[in-house]
Amino acid sequence: MFPWLLFGLIAVPLVVIAFAASRRRTVAGEERETEDPQEREEIDREFAAAEAYEAEWRKQDKERYREERLP
Repeated sequence: MFPWLLFGLIAVPLVVIAFAASRRRTVAGEERETEDPQEREEIDREFAAAEAYEAEWRKQDKERYREERLP
């Protein structure tokens, strides 16, 4: 009984504190306050190019699937 009580009183709060600290660090790393409009435009262009590539890939994948399924 004593080891479980010790585990509950020491280990669980330490895990919760570690999780909160890592979550705070992750959120702080995701927020960029020094982003200028030029960087934002470049990021938007990169995302648009990635989405266009993904759409083209899906189209080709559907065609390849159709060719494999229907000889």
